[in-house]
Amino acid sequence: MTVADGAIRAVYGKIARWLAATPAETLASRRSQAELLFRRIGITFAVYGEKDAGERLIPFDIIPRVMLRSEWSRIEAGLVQRVKALNLFLADIYGGQDIIRSGKIPADLILRNPQFRPQMAGRRIPHDIYVHIAGIDIVRTGEDDFYVLEDNVRTPSGVSYMLENREVMMRLVPDLFAEHRVAPVENYPDALLASLRSVAPIAAAEEPTIALLTPGRFNSAYYEHSFLADKLGVELVEGRDLLVNDDRVYMRTTQGAKQVDVLYRRIDDDFLDPETFRPDSILGVPGLMRAYLAGNVTLANAVGAGVADDKAIYTYMPEIIEFYLGEKAILKNVPTWRCREPASLRYALDNLAELVVKEVNGSGGYGMLVGPHATKAEREVFAAKLAHDPDNFIAQPTLALSTAPTFFDAGIAPRHVDLRPFVLTGANGVRVVPGGLTRVALIENSLVVNSSQGGGTKDTWIVDDAIFDEAAPWQSQLQNQAG
Repeated sequence: MTVADGAIRAVYGKIARWLAATPAETLASRRSQAELLFRRIGITFAVYGEKDAGERLIPFDIIPRVMLRSEWSRIEAGLVQRVKALNLFLADIYGGQDIIRSGKIPADLILRNPQFRPQMAGRRIPHDIYVHIAGIDIVRTGEDDFYVLEDNVRTPSGVSYMLENREVMMRLVPDLFAEHRVAPVENYPDALLASLRSVAPIAAAEEPTIALLTPGRFNSAYYEHSFLADKLGVELVEGRDLLVNDDRVYMRTTQGAKQVDVLYRRIDDDFLDPETFRPDSILGVPGLMRAYLAGNVTLANAVGAGVADDKAIYTYMPEIIEFYLGEKAILKNVPTWRCREPASLRYALDNLAELVVKEVNGSGGYGMLVGPHATKAEREVFAAKLAHDPDNFIAQPTLALSTAPTFFDAGIAPRHVDLRPFVLTGANGVRVVPGGLTRVALIENSLVVNSSQGGGTKDTWIVDDAIFDEAAPWQSQLQNQAG
């Protein structure tokens, strides 16, 4: 919200004026109203292993994050470039494997990756699109510096919170919306539906049948699954609702079996089909892979896309973009040490107190060490893990993530944030929703924004470039309120 000398950035001028003029009691009341709305419509997030998991709300902050359209345009171009390269990369590693033969990426990083699916080798999928829905995590470290933290291309979550956050903000602060031209996000379900329809099998009907496959109500993101199925106007199904006959997928309905053309699946590969993957899975559909490989059903995202989720593969993204597109990456990667390389391992072990260390297949903020905030004992435990299994870890510098104003009972305070934009890819092209989900590390000085680790969310506003009021007349009022 502020620049280096403490002055308020022009894009935040009206927000700052609103904060200065709004009593803390009013902000607290609106936050309570938001929580009540979320609880009424059932927005919860489960954390496995906790007895009250089903009742947890993701904390919501009433102060929006704001970004100029000109800033967003650069991010958008970088996201489109990155997802195009990811799709070409996945089509290649399950096809000709040119990037392996070129020596750009070590073969074992791909072929021994736990997310690599040999069943997909030599197979073509509709339009060579593996990543239909991507959630790319981005952080800002300076006025013009944006970094990609990680690529989420298996079953990325969070879009329901983006949509609900916007709806709640429009209800609670309509006066603030009236003062800004905010890019809409509510057309995301229509864009997603169009993307899914565009990748239906060639033999599908003109109006393909789409269903959303969920693990069921005990899954941590079940609310999002039911929310999206409702918004898309498609059936929400579990594995037991589907059957495979003659290499075609059908769902059971009160009017008999109906063929499914596209499955938006929110189940990991391992549990999709007990005939092909884990035989003990009761979440999937026996024979689903046979139907998929026969070309009779499209799965979004594609089986095997998880290779691109791997944090070791992430370190090669600048090379991947240049290899397939002949372009320099628009969005930067965070500088990374691959602990599988002896020199990088030595550096990581010698500098644990200054680094963030992550498991290459970790997610949700688990399996990572934030060196500056860890105790000596925690660093020693992690050093032993690194020495024992260096291939499983990467290390990165602790970035000075940007902060955004966040409301607490004690006042307004800065908290670190990241941004997860959502990118849709179909036969009709690549589309990025303007904004995405801003996640907030609610604990002071914390860099971990994941909801499973106590993080919260904000609405993200992309606003038209304009001349904003100067901040000087009311800047001191805001600083007094924050103090």
